[in-house]
Amino acid sequence: MTRVLFTALAVAVGGMALAADKGTAVTVGSLKGTTPADWKEETPSSSFRSYQFKLPKDAGDAEDAEVAVFKTPAGGGIDANLKRQVDKFKIADGVKKEDAVKVEDTKVGEFKGKYQDIKGTYKSSTAPNNPNAKVTEKEKFRMLYVIFEDDDKTVYSIWAVGPEKTVEKHKKGFEEFIKSFKK
Repeated sequence: MTRVLFTALAVAVGGMALAADKGTAVTVGSLKGTTPADWKEETPSSSFRSYQFKLPKDAGDAEDAEVAVFKTPAGGGIDANLKRQVDKFKIADGVKKEDAVKVEDTKVGEFKGKYQDIKGTYKSSTAPNNPNAKVTEKEKFRMLYVIFEDDDKTVYSIWAVGPEKTVEKHKKGFEEFIKSFKK
């Protein structure tokens, strides 16, 4: 009897640990996904963002990375948005663009999209679409960027941006987050 109770208690506690390890549920159009548990949900910093998360910095990095989820009903198509993200970076002298910017096909749920990986000096802006906004250049930054269109041609994008080491630390979790989306 004691062994049965101990086993039941261990299963119950193990189940609670599993529930505590789950991240935040996210809805993007008709899709639902779940973030990794170590992502800290934040209040979005602009009305363009549906969700925003902080990713804990890697040892030696000065700041955390962030993930943002966007719905872009009038922001151009996939190619225009891929270019817009590249324009936020200055590629280091002597580095070929094709080495600093990688793009591949991906899927988010049932939808085809693109997965872009950019490295360089990030031109962080207080208001990205305002030419008079203050821009801060951040060296050795990286952005993982996924973009797709759903059935009604609404464009959605998800990015992780931050210091290269921190983004690399969270790359697997970012990719698992993207793969988690289902109808």
